[in-house]
Amino acid sequence: MKLGIIDSAFQQAGVDTKSGLEHIARIGFDCVDIFTEAMSITENEISLIEQTCAQNHLPITSLPVVAAGLIDFNDPVREFHINRCKKFIDLCARFKADNLLLVLGEYIWQREVIPPEAQWQWAVENTKRLGDYAAEKGIEIALELEPFRLSLLNNLKEMTRFLDDCDHPAVKANIDISHLVLADVSPSELLCLKNRAAHVHISDCDGKVHGDLPPGRGVVKFMPYLQAIKELEIEGTIALELEYSPDPSKIVEWVEEAYCETNRMMGELDLRN
Repeated sequence: MKLGIIDSAFQQAGVDTKSGLEHIARIGFDCVDIFTEAMSITENEISLIEQTCAQNHLPITSLPVVAAGLIDFNDPVREFHINRCKKFIDLCARFKADNLLLVLGEYIWQREVIPPEAQWQWAVENTKRLGDYAAEKGIEIALELEPFRLSLLNNLKEMTRFLDDCDHPAVKANIDISHLVLADVSPSELLCLKNRAAHVHISDCDGKVHGDLPPGRGVVKFMPYLQAIKELEIEGTIALELEYSPDPSKIVEWVEEAYCETNRMMGELDLRN
């Protein structure tokens, strides 16, 4: 697998796009995931990303999007977010990325008022529509498991149920290791995602709440999960997801630390190629 990172780690620390991508290449990452907004990104910014990545031999693997509106109870809102996600897929195709990392969001109003079954069905129908559009462009949809109480896909059982209901070859799972820990998913359970996973996120946490820390700064025991991921034989990327460094002035050191530890673990398992 390749070792990548979401460039939002640098964006949140106030580092400009070009400098962030150059740091990512210099540190030694194989590829990058681009965090942006497809509805408002300018042609100049797109060109800057393309040129900087090309100059630094840094392929783009994935674009993440949070599209909670896909399960909104208003028809026009859902349709807006379908079109918004299609713009992300178009951008994935232009960047020659492998997948759109899709976050569906949470049930509203504590699963009351609006039947949760209706929100689930909206999510399935709209994800299948996006899967059709993505497949036409050679892109996959990678669904993120979010370990929050009201998230639609908050554990492995719900993820597999959703994949079953979608039953679409372009719709697969993203495996986020710290999210699995927070959702009490053991490494052995990942076998059910054989041929059903497209992307991996890696970060650490304190075992209680969402963290997105560099591996080694929390309590996650990564090696069993990485071994299980290796056995899935995913042709994809393990992308570091680092959010909100406590000291933005030291973001480069923060990312370098995460890179070194992740690279070490992948090397021990002969997982990076």
